[in-house]
Amino acid sequence: MVVRSAMCWRYCYVPALRAISGRRNRQFQVQRGLHSNVIEALKAATGTENISTTTAVREQHGKDESCHSCKPPDAVVWPQNVEQVSRMARICFENDVPIIPFGTSTGLEGGILALKGGVCFNLTKMDQIVELNTADFDVTVEPGVTRKGLNNYLRDSGLWFPVDPGADASLCGMAATSASGTNAVRYGTMRENVINLEVVLADGRIVHTAGKERRFRKTSAGYNMTNLFVGSEGTLGIITKTTLRLYGIPESMVSAVCSFPTVQAAMDCTVQILQSCIPIARIEFLDDVMVDACNRYSNLSYAVASTLFLEFHGTDRSVVEQVQATEDIVKANSGSDFTWAKDQETRNKLWQARHNAWYAARAIRPGCEGYSTDVCVPLSKLPEIIVTTKEDLVRSKLTGPIVGHVGDGNFHCLVMMDTQNEDEMTRIKEFTNRLARRALAMHGTCTGEHGIGLGKRQLLAEEIGAVGMKVMKDIKAVLDPKNIMNPGKVV
Repeated sequence: MVVRSAMCWRYCYVPALRAISGRRNRQFQVQRGLHSNVIEALKAATGTENISTTTAVREQHGKDESCHSCKPPDAVVWPQNVEQVSRMARICFENDVPIIPFGTSTGLEGGILALKGGVCFNLTKMDQIVELNTADFDVTVEPGVTRKGLNNYLRDSGLWFPVDPGADASLCGMAATSASGTNAVRYGTMRENVINLEVVLADGRIVHTAGKERRFRKTSAGYNMTNLFVGSEGTLGIITKTTLRLYGIPESMVSAVCSFPTVQAAMDCTVQILQSCIPIARIEFLDDVMVDACNRYSNLSYAVASTLFLEFHGTDRSVVEQVQATEDIVKANSGSDFTWAKDQETRNKLWQARHNAWYAARAIRPGCEGYSTDVCVPLSKLPEIIVTTKEDLVRSKLTGPIVGHVGDGNFHCLVMMDTQNEDEMTRIKEFTNRLARRALAMHGTCTGEHGIGLGKRQLLAEEIGAVGMKVMKDIKAVLDPKNIMNPGKVV
């Protein structure tokens, strides 16, 4: 509590002491586990079979794909519908118990770690596709629906959802983290493809960010609440439904791979393709270390060199035109001839190899952990930052393959680390901070798609400045006055 003037100390003193005592009690509560009254109330709200306090289950829900140590919640619940989510959120709010939303645990910045204990809301049992509107190109889904699950459902409709982060993540989780992926260069990120959200706030109230059952394509009505929650990483509320844009499945899809003598040549080619207004669907970069790892892991035989993976969507005629124009640019930058993947099975194998890059990288040093960091810069800065990052890795004596969605200026460095080697861990931390600050110096961002979570809070403060952080914290305080929504993340 902040005492605003000397005159009001008498009115603030006793409440302040009570607040401090309350905080201590809450800390003690987390250390000893949830009070039995809270557990019983949660059981009444969702059913005894849908709550667990066993160690194994709790630890399973306290770890994602990041290198951060497991921080398990005190309990895990599996709500069946939004009414149960609302009731249990109210119980947690009234008892000052932290809430951690949980989807598929594929995050990379420690976003689901229960830093202060509390209750993990596992939303996977809410897995209904609520409404599909083929004529309007939109669909509404619950948080248990994954990207692949939705596209399997849409298979006979002629529609698909193209945002593809690689992992088969839940769609509401993708909204919560503002996920991106290989198709973002043409179809945009989650931020551009979410129409409406149903959100349960910290105190159990339910809000529809664009109005209940609204699914318009554009609006100028008031504040953009939808985008406030997209990317909020569970710190403002629990997303229980999302309405998404869909797209027609292209008549033709063709993939190609080509290699380049240098990183600079590959990046120059990327920028020139985009400057030529070729409506390319995917353009992915893998450095020589990453290509070699993918060859070994996925049994491929691509040239071990700086490589672009590309994909073209459209009518048969337009795809031919896109390919011809791209080939001319590739040749002008000393690129190799295309290795083609035209049929669906071959294309799936190619992109599966790309999506397995994380596991291929980890296989380079068996027994070691992986740390994946990402940044995003203006397109014109891509060649410089990737070349500089490669040089930095060599100087730092680190193993870190580079892979990126270079069509929108975003790339990842997958650093392998021996967690028992303190010197190496120090070098990795210093390298990742240099990488992020290098991106900030180039007018970019410290994360293009992984999010802030636990790992990049200081970098966010450097990116948006003191005033920006104050505004974010003010918003958080209004929507989550007790700081129970995924505490310790983002702000």
